[in-house]
Amino acid sequence: MVVFVKLILTAFLWGGTFVAGRLLSDGMGAFSAAFLRFLLASLCLIWIMYSRAGGLPVLDKKGWIGVWLLGATGVFAYNAFFFTGLQTVPAGRAAVIVSTNPIFITLLAALFFGEKLSSRKGLGICLSVTGATIAISRGDPVSLFTGGLSGGDFAIFGGVASWIAYSLLGKRMMGFLTPYAAITYSCITGTIMLLPFAIYEGMISDFSSYTVNHFLCIAYLGVLGTVIGFTWFYEAINTIGASRSAVFINFVPVAAILSGWFFLGEPLSLSLLAGVSLVVAGVYLTNSAAKRNA
Repeated sequence: MVVFVKLILTAFLWGGTFVAGRLLSDGMGAFSAAFLRFLLASLCLIWIMYSRAGGLPVLDKKGWIGVWLLGATGVFAYNAFFFTGLQTVPAGRAAVIVSTNPIFITLLAALFFGEKLSSRKGLGICLSVTGATIAISRGDPVSLFTGGLSGGDFAIFGGVASWIAYSLLGKRMMGFLTPYAAITYSCITGTIMLLPFAIYEGMISDFSSYTVNHFLCIAYLGVLGTVIGFTWFYEAINTIGASRSAVFINFVPVAAILSGWFFLGEPLSLSLLAGVSLVVAGVYLTNSAAKRNA
């Protein structure tokens, strides 16, 4: 039960990152924001590792390759694709594309890790994706795609592919690394990759212009959105499997809309409530199916 509560809270923490990211877009570049977010997260995670385990575990060559791949997929590539796509793709449309994550993660987890894939689980995934789509499109899903697929759309799909790779690699890495160790190493390696792009973007010259609100948003993204969110998600993958954890990603766009309503005054609608209901039903079906097959 605890793992499911943590997954729901993680979805809402990640939903709140859309609000923080929107606030950061006024006066801070995408790579600068990503670098500062993961720099803070890395420092927090290193402190946690030293206070709890006396330091980071020593990695062999295979381990180093793994954590660099985690940093490249879940930190660097995901942020690069995501922020590039959001330059031209509306946030709602991007969130619908991101909500396809569970479908591919479930299929690939079944292929590579032997996780069971039943018709009930498939129905649950379809319901939750449909619910997220209805919520974001305000009841008119077709309107999201009437313009066809643009280069920005493909960039968001690149982010989806990056997250899928990150989730599946994380499952493999936790055979010999704890969630905190895996996340810490991936944040460190991803931060190193982001640094030259942040400098090129002008982070150093613009630093004096950043406001208190900018740093509060970075703190939210780094501590809540990254340290706590990533840790809970990894723990869930290790406990209940990749596909069962991934379906909770569908709560993220719904949580983003609720966060926008609460913090930014964006309106709620009947379609949002209907979407939330379908997401909850989908999550229930997916996890009850997995429990039956366990």
